[in-house]
Amino acid sequence: MQIQNKTTAPIGVFDSGVGGLTVAREIMRQLPSENVVYFGDTARVPYGSKSKNTIIRFSRQIIRFLQTKNVKAIVIACNTASALALDIVQAETDIPVIGVITPGARAAVNETKNAKIGVVGTEATIRSETYTKVIKTYLSNATVIGKPCPLFVPLVEEGFAKHLITEQVIDIYLSEMKNTDIDTMILGCTHYPLLRSKIIEYLGDRVHIVNPAYETAMDLKDILNKQEIANTSDAPGTYEFYVSDAAEKFTRFANSILPYDVASTQYVNIEDY
Repeated sequence: MQIQNKTTAPIGVFDSGVGGLTVAREIMRQLPSENVVYFGDTARVPYGSKSKNTIIRFSRQIIRFLQTKNVKAIVIACNTASALALDIVQAETDIPVIGVITPGARAAVNETKNAKIGVVGTEATIRSETYTKVIKTYLSNATVIGKPCPLFVPLVEEGFAKHLITEQVIDIYLSEMKNTDIDTMILGCTHYPLLRSKIIEYLGDRVHIVNPAYETAMDLKDILNKQEIANTSDAPGTYEFYVSDAAEKFTRFANSILPYDVASTQYVNIEDY
């Protein structure tokens, strides 16, 4: 698909639900002139318990939808889809498509002093060992300890990030990791930065927490500049939000974490794509 004006064309961002808003938030902060079209697959969240073939199918459908918005680049703001579908959809798509895993892994390698890195994520992300593989391409002697934390996603989606129950779930999941000598931990799910303060409180300041959302926004900035498709306008970017279910709930959540007032979110029947 030929995009008329690539500099003003939007960035497509997608996730299984609201978690990818942490990536959208960083893009808004670091690339304030860029227009963004966000899609949250709220009808089919969570992705972390689904099979690779299902995640690939979902990702293809969402990319087809985003391409109807003439996006110039796509950010897969979902660790599960980045782990299981990124390579495949990159090969099928004629615009840049980036995920969140490589930027997060690289930041952890730059941060660690003892080459011992923890990764928390969904079952699918941890099972894929994608973070481990990418970390080892940068640091071959790294020890990577992965831990699936599937309940973190629904706790965030239901607005329980600051609740006592979340502290208890963090203790259940991370008590073993707390007793290791990791000095760096990757929040390997885009929902998890919304639990960052609770996780820091639990692990203490000896463990550096890596938020791949920021690193992904910086990688996107580099790609847009290299391809000479960055928006050079001084005007602030425009933002559109689409979901596959529960638009009002999504809008409320988006307004609680974004530095921007989301007036409305539009419903899309993603199975049409």
